[in-house]
Amino acid sequence: MQVETAIQIEKQIPKKKKWKRVAVIMLAGLLLVTAISGSAAYWLLRKSLPVVSGTKTVPSLSGTAVAVRDKNGVPHIKAGSLKDLYTAQGYVTAQDRMFQMDLSRRQASGQLSEVIGEKTVEKDRYFRTLGLRRAAEVSYELYSSEAKQVLQWYADGVNAYLRDAEKNNSLPIEFLMVGYKPKKWTPVDSLTIGKYMAFDLGGHWEGQAFRHYLLQNFPKGNALDLFPSYPKGGAEIIDIASKAKVDIKSSLAKAVIPNEFNGSNDWVVAGTKTKSGLPYLADDPHLGLSTPSIWYESHLKAPGMNVSGVIFAGVPGIIVGRNTQIAWGVTNVGPDVQDLYIEKRNSDHPDEFLYEGKWEKAKIITENIKVKDQKTLPYKVTITRHGPIMSEFAYDKQKNTALSMRWTALEPSTELQAVLMFNKAKNWNEFKKALTYFHTPAQNFVFASKDGTIAYRANGLIPIRKEKYASVPVPGWEKKYEWKGYIPWDKLPTAVNPKEGFIATANNKVIGDDYPYHITDSWAQPYREQRIKDVLSAKEKLSLKDMQKLQFDRKNLQAEEMLPILLSHLKTADLGTNGRKAVKLLKDWNHEDDKNLAAPLLFNLWMPEFSDVLFEKKIDEKMMPLFDGKAQVVDELIRHAAEGKEGPWIKEAGGLDKAATISFSRTVKQVEKLQGENPDKWKWGTYHTLPFDHPLSAIKPLNLLFNPKETPMGGSRVTVGAAGWDSLTGKVNHGAAWRTVVDLADLTKTYNVVGPGQSGHVLSKWYDNQIEDWTTGRYHVTETNESSFKNGEKLVLKPGK
Repeated sequence: MQVETAIQIEKQIPKKKKWKRVAVIMLAGLLLVTAISGSAAYWLLRKSLPVVSGTKTVPSLSGTAVAVRDKNGVPHIKAGSLKDLYTAQGYVTAQDRMFQMDLSRRQASGQLSEVIGEKTVEKDRYFRTLGLRRAAEVSYELYSSEAKQVLQWYADGVNAYLRDAEKNNSLPIEFLMVGYKPKKWTPVDSLTIGKYMAFDLGGHWEGQAFRHYLLQNFPKGNALDLFPSYPKGGAEIIDIASKAKVDIKSSLAKAVIPNEFNGSNDWVVAGTKTKSGLPYLADDPHLGLSTPSIWYESHLKAPGMNVSGVIFAGVPGIIVGRNTQIAWGVTNVGPDVQDLYIEKRNSDHPDEFLYEGKWEKAKIITENIKVKDQKTLPYKVTITRHGPIMSEFAYDKQKNTALSMRWTALEPSTELQAVLMFNKAKNWNEFKKALTYFHTPAQNFVFASKDGTIAYRANGLIPIRKEKYASVPVPGWEKKYEWKGYIPWDKLPTAVNPKEGFIATANNKVIGDDYPYHITDSWAQPYREQRIKDVLSAKEKLSLKDMQKLQFDRKNLQAEEMLPILLSHLKTADLGTNGRKAVKLLKDWNHEDDKNLAAPLLFNLWMPEFSDVLFEKKIDEKMMPLFDGKAQVVDELIRHAAEGKEGPWIKEAGGLDKAATISFSRTVKQVEKLQGENPDKWKWGTYHTLPFDHPLSAIKPLNLLFNPKETPMGGSRVTVGAAGWDSLTGKVNHGAAWRTVVDLADLTKTYNVVGPGQSGHVLSKWYDNQIEDWTTGRYHVTETNESSFKNGEKLVLKPGK
């Protein structure tokens, strides 16, 4: 009937008006289809929202567990046993972060191509070669029966969520968009994510590879000018590396390199310097910034345990946080725990490698890679006595010389055992005992307790080498280049209740020159640590507000040091009108990386431009990601040149005057191109914006759905309030997604922020609700007294079928 009516109406319309009618109908149809598809998408999104109130049945529970999410989305999980607590933690975390958890285990395991396709094959080959999952599998066997139980309880909770979500067709919408369903969760999945964090915090193999490339392609003087140090004993190894032909560009240019600035700030202040009379602790780990956050905040309570803080989604327990007696935080030590070995292959038997005059057969592991919509890719990994051959993951050619990697994280380790012990520790001695199980990545732990103790320890497995020099790959065929154990546990850097009244670390050099063991030559730039110490030393009594303000501090001490040098070497006559205005902006600057100022934009673009003037068209751009510690090296080149000791790179750039002037002129032109020719309108925050990218945001227009609104940001890579950025886009992609401040005088509350929020679900009210706090230096209070969250969203988890 409706069709007939439409036809009748159509016949009555004059021909000259019919085209308008057709256009209207087409537009109406398009709008209708859009509305229907939009409504369907919204319905699917709504359907996949986690159920955070009411009752759910979790078959693996022995008794009832309760999860109350407070106003910031932090789940306060309470159970009558540890079994039910960890099961509930697995269930609740999966509700908020299942897609993130699945991508995390897949990336670390080299299994992305199974669901993404051929675009991620090279990344999968790399991680299959590295073997994080293999390392997790052998580590599992080392764990106590109690720790294995925790892992299984957590996995049971995750799998209970998965069964429930699949039954109700309520899996996160990302699974539908990508087109797959997640597999069952296992204990090894959790350990593999832990191994990935060891990878993300690195160990300097890329620097060894880069320096090998330098020795192969540049005069020795130029190569050594970019080395972090040149101690005694290095000459022989450098000579061998110069002669060992390995094509680093072909072999390793496509390797997955962690962010050079991954690290953190942490500090503890003794009660003698605090307004409360008991210690303060502050911690803000620096990793990638994304949606959802790498961190998941939780409060876990069961008989014998009451702990809150953060953990990586997919792992049980709390890795950084506080309980009723203590608080602790971490930063990355960044030691040399990865060594590249130059291996000589038997040309007649490619699976054999030379060692002490004999050919040794390597272990060959089949790691076939499933690829979505394509045939499974056959792939084999070759493992020598030192570790996997890394120099052939990107291509199939087998040459007579290859590079293998030895790395502490590829050995069995028991970090989760330590984490579970942290959660129950009552004092420094118990916490220190737990550290004996924490092997990799090596971390700077700071500690504070209600008894007034503050302490620090650089903890983890750090190799002792027979030949101490660790800046280049070493011969794999000679026994003298082997490791001979690790720094003895009781000799690791430690401090308890120092006279200064505080302890601070920021990935800086943590040892004196008299320390008898090698840790690394590639420490982070010293600016964050110095700024923290300056602030903590400036007052006799510090407040919690002082701690919070310091975590967001924008003072750029690199600019304070480098600008007087660089500005004094500018040939201002060559700069033009805007160039001279830019110089004045820098001279008048207070060195605060304020988002509303032009000077931070100029300085923070000038430093990488200065590097480009030195290295472009000389060092292959594909090799630059391997340039470990580049910022620190360039700082040193500038310092030496200012002292009249110009090295070959600055000399070949025409000297410090010319390098500074050319790079500054190019910086000004870059800023003009970005923000126009009026310096009054230049702003750091217009370029330096924070998108909190979602993993699917690269697929346009999904960025409009999943990415929060971009926010202008202050800070930089060297400020305490860290905000690293993509050099091509200016987008902020690195910093402290988690900040926490703890007053040991009242451990029922802590001051925290998780950027952008707790939930991974785009329709959740906790998806991006903490962005404003995170970008302005504010905090929420997480309270562990039940009365504080009694009005929250309460989910009761009951046992049953």
